[in-house]
Amino acid sequence: MKVLIADDHSVVREGLKMILKKMDLVTSIEEAASGHEALDKLEKYEFDLVIMDISMPDLSGLDILKTLYDRKKKGIFLILSVHKQEQYAIRAFKLGASGYLSKDSVYEELTSAIKTVLAGKKFISSSLAEKMIFNKKNGHIIAPHEKLSEREFQIMCLLANGKAVKEIAAELFISDKTVSTHRMRILDKMDLKKNAELTNYAIKNDLIE
Repeated sequence: MKVLIADDHSVVREGLKMILKKMDLVTSIEEAASGHEALDKLEKYEFDLVIMDISMPDLSGLDILKTLYDRKKKGIFLILSVHKQEQYAIRAFKLGASGYLSKDSVYEELTSAIKTVLAGKKFISSSLAEKMIFNKKNGHIIAPHEKLSEREFQIMCLLANGKAVKEIAAELFISDKTVSTHRMRILDKMDLKKNAELTNYAIKNDLIE
């Protein structure tokens, strides 16, 4: 089995490699330290399993999933995240992810997660799964943040966390103007007027910690 590990933290990659090497199924492990590097390898090579961080500075895991989804390129993607909010998991699954694993439980649950997704089933961290069950709503009206694109949702969360336009631009490797344009669209789609309202909305809807 050929595996790709995409995470911008070398310590995390090394930890994951140690676990994977104990599994007899794994024959080859590739690494990517950024979103762009991960996408480049995914476009060039075939992998049996991709373990990918949702929060990378240039391209997020959601950005990569969206790109591959639009290109109709399928695969088995196990997403790692520091975000315990169910909205991130829901978006990841909609874009083709097979599993969503919280980073604070990754080492305890990784082997089980890998076996589950390779069997063609979905996997989600037990703590988050419980939260999603209790928060599940049938036939509900679409919430304002659900109207946002993946990039808009990412920038919305950064703005709600108090980050300035220049900080976001530097983190995502895009221009200040692009961030400002996204900000205007976000506020318009969500019918809000300023960043403080974004922050209040994000807190109320458990989108930021």
